[in-house]
Amino acid sequence: MARRRKGRDISGWIVVDKPAGISSAAVVNKVRWALDAKKAGHAGTLDPEATGVLAVALGEATKTMPYVTDALKGYEFTVRLGQATNTDDSEGEVILQSDMRPDDESLKEALNGFVGDIEQIPPKFSAVKVDGQRAYALARAGKEMELKARPLFVDSLIMLDRPDQDHVVLEMICGKGGYVRSIARDLGNSLGCYGHVINLRRIWAGPFKVANGLSIEQIEEMARTPKLDSHLVPLEVALEDLPQVPCSAEAAARLRNGNPGMVISNDLSYGDACWTAVDGQAVAVGIYKSGELHPNRVFLHSGTSAILT
Repeated sequence: MARRRKGRDISGWIVVDKPAGISSAAVVNKVRWALDAKKAGHAGTLDPEATGVLAVALGEATKTMPYVTDALKGYEFTVRLGQATNTDDSEGEVILQSDMRPDDESLKEALNGFVGDIEQIPPKFSAVKVDGQRAYALARAGKEMELKARPLFVDSLIMLDRPDQDHVVLEMICGKGGYVRSIARDLGNSLGCYGHVINLRRIWAGPFKVANGLSIEQIEEMARTPKLDSHLVPLEVALEDLPQVPCSAEAAARLRNGNPGMVISNDLSYGDACWTAVDGQAVAVGIYKSGELHPNRVFLHSGTSAILT
């Protein structure tokens, strides 16, 4: 018999302002412990030394993680020009150097080449798999590997500041699967001067903003109290980019059982993704087909249960 997972049935999102020096998985574990939650996950990994928005989903909200993972995200980061490292960030060893430094106009022109639909090769020290093994494990073992280029949509990439000739501060808005370290590496290579990331901060991810994020210290301070529960963001927030359609209570009952249910829409076309709710709580998300919502994710409950005292 399967072992029952301990913890509360609690659903929603906690937005964390992740500090440097801790993994995304460790943040998730901290939030799960602090809320005594049965189930938790995150929408988009941050490197251990990166900071900023890490949206942690709890309970039924984990079913909405793909919609945040696939959403646009905003980053601010600083590139150290003149040096390439084996990790493409400041944690690695310097492997190439150059005395050449581009002027501001050359930098801005080069940035245009990284906007739109591009291809990028992940850093060798990354979690992508090569023949079933993590790339970083192979890299640490000194093994040679060939990583394949992956598509990435970059909405914008602009220069925010040039504090000195060795550094440039950039802002990037991109889609799923972007490696900022690869952008820094490839930008430096395109300019002929090399480059790597020295700090990275995710300022927003889909609907979640860093200004609304809790620090690890705040989470620890409020752990196992109703005060932390009050910071839960409804799971429905993750669906805000999808059209919402109304349904009846009868249709909601069918949808919750995984069956198609009648919905009302004058704007959707056959095959469009959408979601429906009753009394403000999500019931299902799926595909619109001829007046029906065909669910691929069903939400059984929302909010919290047994608030801690």
